[in-house]
Amino acid sequence: MHIVIIGNGVAGITAARTLRKLSDHRITVISGESKYFFSRTALMYIYMGHLTFEQTKPYEDWFWEKNRINLVHDHASSINTGAKQIALQSGEMISYDKLIIATGSRPRTFGWKGQDLRGVQGLYSLQDLQTMIDRTNHAKRAVIVGGGLIGVETAEMLYSRKIPTTFLVRETRYWNTVLPDEEAAMITAHIREHSTIDLRTNTELREILDDGNGAVRGIITSTGEEIPCDFVALTVGVEPNIDVVRSSAIPTGRGVLVNEYFEAEVPDVYAAGDCAEMRFADTSQPSRIEPLWYAARAHGERIAKNICGERQSYKRATFFNSAKFFDIEYQTYGTVSAQLKNGEDTIVWQDADGKRLLRIIFAKDVTKRVLGFNVMGIRYRQNVCTGWIERGASVEEVLHNLGAANFDPEFFPQCEQFLVEEYNRKTAQNLVLKRKRGLSSVLA
Repeated sequence: MHIVIIGNGVAGITAARTLRKLSDHRITVISGESKYFFSRTALMYIYMGHLTFEQTKPYEDWFWEKNRINLVHDHASSINTGAKQIALQSGEMISYDKLIIATGSRPRTFGWKGQDLRGVQGLYSLQDLQTMIDRTNHAKRAVIVGGGLIGVETAEMLYSRKIPTTFLVRETRYWNTVLPDEEAAMITAHIREHSTIDLRTNTELREILDDGNGAVRGIITSTGEEIPCDFVALTVGVEPNIDVVRSSAIPTGRGVLVNEYFEAEVPDVYAAGDCAEMRFADTSQPSRIEPLWYAARAHGERIAKNICGERQSYKRATFFNSAKFFDIEYQTYGTVSAQLKNGEDTIVWQDADGKRLLRIIFAKDVTKRVLGFNVMGIRYRQNVCTGWIERGASVEEVLHNLGAANFDPEFFPQCEQFLVEEYNRKTAQNLVLKRKRGLSSVLA
């Protein structure tokens, strides 16, 4: 059986590697972005000079031939599901028995006047990175539009080259549609500590200005202010990259529509990662796209197992994500919303200099079961935190054993006691932090 995968990101490559572990099927991976799989999350470090492209490749180049995974460096132009063929930009046709679409995301735009000018771009692909390197080599001033994770990464990249940057965020604080007030205020203040970054909240983009030769010369904000610049980064989120599917018989919504087995509505076609939109047998549940690296990896593994006969529906794992806001590392586990939901309570501690924060969300009911964690400036163990959530551990049990979650207690000051003290003040309890940091008890 010949299995063809379009896309060599984490979803597609995890599928390929898992297929090879489980079977002797013929495997072909098509990608017009790069010949070899690389770590997309490391693109910013290439720009900043911390890594070379070669250092972002998790596997040696010989790995693919040794494992009989055929890599085709070409752009997939169209899919003929009746003939089970993929047309490539080079003119070649590739036939498949089963097809996995793992084409990822692309930067979202909103039809702004001037968004196609030279010097205006998103940041997602390897090609986007190269374009940014070329266009900012002699940039005098930049503007970033959008306050998500890609926005703050772009800000750090430009800061590393000392390019004065105006950062437009439409919210009252950075990312406060996702982060609770304390975290949003903390990161907003941290961004503003960086001298070449001018963070503007409550401000949106109205128009991008043409210099008369097809390049950007500035922008106009929603307040009517004109800001001169020669580079604009559009970082207002991503959307599924499904252009290759649109002219085919494969049904799409926001992404490629699939069921809980990642099967499209056309036989022998699957989709995974950012481009997949999952619809559920329980039609009361809304369809879902999971644009996360961790989810894409799980998608790829599950598809491969389904194709190889281990057919199971996809069960979303306890949510977790990690990121970095300049010098502040961030992890989130479980359910932590910008605003508390009905039936939720929280306990939060933040240090005086605004560089570390711990938050636990827990149920208000008698169980006091833990629902989520936000961790900033400290590293916590994912398996410990998600294990507590999945087991329904109470907040008091978790606080008592919180030291077990700390990833590197030998090298960083311990903050767990401060959160315990905050809980005791809030509840008039006398809870004591267990000093032993062994994992056996909390993972049992």
